[in-house]
Amino acid sequence: MATIDLIVLGIVKQQPQSAYDIQKVVEYRNISRWVKISTPSIYKKVIQLEEKGYIQSTVVREGRMPEKAIYSLTELGEKHFLDLMFDTASKPVNIFLDFNAVIVNLYSLTPEKQKLCLSSIEENIQVLKSYIEENINTKSNVPETGKAILDQQLVLTQTLETWVNSLKNIIDVDSKRG
Repeated sequence: MATIDLIVLGIVKQQPQSAYDIQKVVEYRNISRWVKISTPSIYKKVIQLEEKGYIQSTVVREGRMPEKAIYSLTELGEKHFLDLMFDTASKPVNIFLDFNAVIVNLYSLTPEKQKLCLSSIEENIQVLKSYIEENINTKSNVPETGKAILDQQLVLTQTLETWVNSLKNIIDVDSKRG
């Protein structure tokens, strides 16, 4: 789970905060749409990182609010963060698209059902593209690196749109050949 470690350590490195606040940053920046990370995994990861000595907690109380633990990066955590950054950056890039399992099996369907599957994929790409465009236009205090990820995702959705259209054309030609 190096990815979750990297996300949590990076957020805490920027500013000490509670597990709840870390989860809110992940939510606001839509990190869970691009990296497999969930709210329960954040809370679990914070505990694990503290047990390993990568972060430390300070219990604080603000006014009448209940006590909460604020996590900050330790020296060991700083080293681990850097190791994860360089290790992750040096790994081969993998792009996993769940719908490729459908594409691999398209020829097992009738041409009509192939078109239905492709239309569903196309629709979902459109929904994702709209979501990304909305975030680009509405999220004002996202760091430049976050904006770069949104731009990356927009380019990928545009490329997938072109790709699915060419695949639909191939399916059309194949179905006419019979």
